[in-house]
Amino acid sequence: MSLVIDASVTLAWVLAEETTTAALPVRARVIAEGAIAPQHWRLEVCNALLIAARRRRYDLEFLVDDLGLLGELPILIDGETSAVCWGDTRALAQAHGLTMYDAAYLELALRLGLPLATFDHALAAAARAASATIA
Repeated sequence: MSLVIDASVTLAWVLAEETTTAALPVRARVIAEGAIAPQHWRLEVCNALLIAARRRRYDLEFLVDDLGLLGELPILIDGETSAVCWGDTRALAQAHGLTMYDAAYLELALRLGLPLATFDHALAAAARAASATIA
């Protein structure tokens, strides 16, 4: 696995208005080298797509197919996310003003020494402040 992937990057592959030229090389890297995400990643991605559909930014007809395609990507789910959430993850959330969900991505990147792929500006700033590498 080559990096930690967050929901913002994943959604850029699915939602047309979120797509940027920076998203495609990250997807290619994930396909070639694999990635890892915290335990809540699937929930966060699916929830964002459902909210986008409610706001008429996404067509629910594509949900099952898009989730299936995402599920085929070599993205591992970290088994330690819950075990460290009340300690290291909480401390990162407090120190950097992050949600626990975003802090979980940062904690995973720091714990595994992997770059973090994110388009979330606050998370990227916190990662830089914590000396994590941004992919």
